[in-house]
Amino acid sequence: MTRYIKFVCSVISLCTTAALGQGPPTSSPVAFVYVSSAVGGGYEIRAFAAASNGKLTRVSGSPFPADVQNMAVNGKYLFGTNGIEIYSFSIASDGALTEVASINAQQFNNPVGGGPGALFLDHTGTTLYDEDIYGNNGANNTYQFFDIEKATGQLNYLGMTRAASTQFWEPLSFTGNNVYAYGSYCYHFSGDIFGFERKSDGALAELNINPEIPAAKSGSFYCPYLATADPTNHVAISLQPLNANSWQPDGLPQLATYTADASGNLTTKSTFANMPTTAVKSVLDIDMAPSGKLLAVGGTAGLQVFHFNGSDPITHYTGLLTTDEICQFFWDNDNHLYAISSKSGKLFVFTVTPTSVSQAPGSPYTIREPLNIIVLPKT
Repeated sequence: MTRYIKFVCSVISLCTTAALGQGPPTSSPVAFVYVSSAVGGGYEIRAFAAASNGKLTRVSGSPFPADVQNMAVNGKYLFGTNGIEIYSFSIASDGALTEVASINAQQFNNPVGGGPGALFLDHTGTTLYDEDIYGNNGANNTYQFFDIEKATGQLNYLGMTRAASTQFWEPLSFTGNNVYAYGSYCYHFSGDIFGFERKSDGALAELNINPEIPAAKSGSFYCPYLATADPTNHVAISLQPLNANSWQPDGLPQLATYTADASGNLTTKSTFANMPTTAVKSVLDIDMAPSGKLLAVGGTAGLQVFHFNGSDPITHYTGLLTTDEICQFFWDNDNHLYAISSKSGKLFVFTVTPTSVSQAPGSPYTIREPLNIIVLPKT
């Protein structure tokens, strides 16, 4: 399953690079891990091979010079953007990267301005999408979509969503059928959960939906932020309670679950009483495990994992796996969770199953100014 990609982490630290294992791993890697980072006024991509126990080894030739911050990967190519261009990199059998194509995505805005932010793909990896900041409708953002030439990695512009909104600040997450994709945001304290239908050519058409946001405790209201889907038709969304008078946080964030029907409508059984709270304080990222059974939540106070139960309420599982601020993370297909902290300059690797949790050998690694992470499962 192709994974969607979040924005770059907004806080940058000035840390030195840790000594990682050199040369190829002793066995076939279960995943390649790519981290974009800032260095010397420019950017580069650090590439690692992950062993079956989660231990990381530097890919030969890494770091790779690349003027990118946000990234996405479809198995054959890695895509990265600097906010104007989107670059395509071929991925060698050992995980090494070679730039093969580029396109100016900003040029398709009218008037020209803004540009691509977060990148993400559909489950087939045939269409690349970007969250286009300040798109073709003034201060309202859109989503652009590009066809990927399989033989070359070249991107061909297909169009952008007719819908434009100040709420479109984050990537979308596709449900298992690869037809519907959802997101959520809270602009100026006005919350919105929105969705799109993917057409046969990869284009996105906005769904006419208005999902219910659960009622908060008396005197409060919820602001939704981010969405991540399981392999079937369920979507997890974080909800931050805010005081109705001061508009300041009024308790810890809670986690809601929604179910998509055959037409893309979202319904929920989540309530103030049955939604778990998360100890990460301000939520910065959420991501569903490939199994759909575990939900990772990261924020200013750390990283935590919950049991995800489809349409039934999400339930607590772990405490904080680290108290470092965690801004982005992804799973592979072998129960590993890879997380970066821009604030502390670290890359964490955890092995997480529904019944056990441990930190992988060598974790955490020191990474110089990490901005964005993407994981390519190999098994």
